[in-house]
Amino acid sequence: MTFKKINPTEFEKHLIDFRAIQIEFQEKYGVNDIFSNSKIYEVVIANELNHELIPGHSGSKDAFNKDGEFEYKHFKETSTNHSWTFNDYSEATIESLKKVKQIIFAHIDDKTYPPSLDWYIAADGIRFAKYLKDRTEDLLKRRPKGKPNARRMINISAVQLEKDLKLKKSILGSRNKDGKYFDALNELNNLTLKFEALSGVHNILTSNKIWEVLVAMKLGHNVNSEQGGRAGAHDAFDAEGLEYEYKVSKNHSWNFQDISENVLQKYLHDEAIILAIVDKTKLLVTKIYKAKSEQVVARLREKLTEKQERFKKANKTIKRTQVSLSKGDLERVGAVELPI
Repeated sequence: MTFKKINPTEFEKHLIDFRAIQIEFQEKYGVNDIFSNSKIYEVVIANELNHELIPGHSGSKDAFNKDGEFEYKHFKETSTNHSWTFNDYSEATIESLKKVKQIIFAHIDDKTYPPSLDWYIAADGIRFAKYLKDRTEDLLKRRPKGKPNARRMINISAVQLEKDLKLKKSILGSRNKDGKYFDALNELNNLTLKFEALSGVHNILTSNKIWEVLVAMKLGHNVNSEQGGRAGAHDAFDAEGLEYEYKVSKNHSWNFQDISENVLQKYLHDEAIILAIVDKTKLLVTKIYKAKSEQVVARLREKLTEKQERFKKANKTIKRTQVSLSKGDLERVGAVELPI
């Protein structure tokens, strides 16, 4: 890892431009966070298909037109998983899919810049909901006895959609310059190139990476661009090569997902765990806490054990091994608030 010293004046200049684009999306389209959870790819899909984005919280549908609402699923060409993941195939999820006009299964070509929607498969909501129900019931039947799919996750591939549902790919050519979001996307793409060159971080609009970059600037760290593609990679490092795990949230609740012994051991190699609070509408870091890795790991073990015992008593199965650290945990993990 090579540490890169970043010019804070230049960084803040670009950040002001990013904030302006966020304000534009909020005022024009009601979308108050285009930088988290790969939301930008939903904007790309909506632009190409002449859809309107649906502002809303987790659980709402993604877009609509005069014919109805649409659910988007996407994967990128550079992703290791070339299929579309349903993290929850409960009855409620399946019922919700029956209400949409179509599910858009999109492929994002991110090998060239800017990333683009180059093909997609559109599935009727009611028909696909029945297919997902049949597929998951078959999956549950075929699982070894005593090994339930507790996380209730399933991947759907293009081959399955083409073979089982007789659906075809729709291939797109050039970008839709008449799309509602084209100008804003173009401006954002140009700015992103400059921001990535300045920070040394690639794919800054993927997942929650931009928030890590904002936190890193406050702490004088570098974000590790390889974290998404290298097993065991840490989120950030300092000029001495010490590594850190970042957790970013909108409030005093930091989620640790898919906890395993390997993950906990990785945390123990971190110099510290950084717990940050950000204002995602204003693109601001409002608080940063530095917690001791050993105490964080110990508390995560405790909370996971407590959760397992609660679920066992209630005769329920844990879908995902995840717990959150809250404001009340800060003292227990030796956290101190850092000046920003």
